[in-house]
Amino acid sequence: MSAVDAGTLGLVLGASAAIALTVMLVTFVIGTARGLHRIVDVAWGVAFTAVAVGAWFLAAGQGDDVRRTVVALATSVWGLRLAIHIARRGRGHGEDPRYARMLARARGNPTLYALWKVYLLQGALVWLVSLPVQVAVLIPAPLDATACLGLVVWAAGLAFEAVGDRQLALFKADPANRGRVMDRGLWSWTRHPNYFGDFLVWWGLYLMACATWPTAVLTLVSPLVMSALLIWGSGKRLLEAHMADRPGYAAYRARTSGFVPRPPRRPTEGKRAGGDGTRGRETSPPPV
Repeated sequence: MSAVDAGTLGLVLGASAAIALTVMLVTFVIGTARGLHRIVDVAWGVAFTAVAVGAWFLAAGQGDDVRRTVVALATSVWGLRLAIHIARRGRGHGEDPRYARMLARARGNPTLYALWKVYLLQGALVWLVSLPVQVAVLIPAPLDATACLGLVVWAAGLAFEAVGDRQLALFKADPANRGRVMDRGLWSWTRHPNYFGDFLVWWGLYLMACATWPTAVLTLVSPLVMSALLIWGSGKRLLEAHMADRPGYAAYRARTSGFVPRPPRRPTEGKRAGGDGTRGRETSPPPV
């Protein structure tokens, strides 16, 4: 790739893999000691931040300083916000039922099974999804129109996710909403504003790596994998399967977009949503 030094790229790719692995292994030790594997969801955002900071440091003197800093900072802001949100949401709660069910079905040693299926898998996904960050910090060209568009898309995604999270938290904090589905604000336009926000974030970061055709092709796997996880893998599909039998969820689903925001359809006459407004597990992919 003419725009990126191949030797430094190899160094950044290797270091990023080691950083993601280290974060997940430390989290594994903590989660095993506490008997609480749900903390890996917090580590998801932390690992992206650590990779971004490490790549920023290693790319010093190689990539354009402004592009390098903007990409690393954008990734870190997203990752830390997500980690803090999940940590606050899970405070005082026990094990995530998904992990409890997975470990109950594990063949052999459940701890080793969790290491492979929860921690190492997510560490590999962190490395793969963060490819645009690892590459963009090394691009010597200054920010261009495509990168600026990416920054706008990233900002829109971060805002969409953060506002959706805040709206849901306020909704669930009101005892009057117990037994009801969250169908207000952004949640009336899409059933998954958090996942749609993440979708925009990673397509935005990808655009920041599209300075040349080689860098665009190399990093395209990142937003494609994240999109697949959000829509067909760990995000939308699993949450909707979990919510399918909740009272009123079918009516909410019928009038509200499944992913891309749009104005809600008129509710079916005589029906009103009911349920618990559960969001699900954020964006980090669950065990397969």
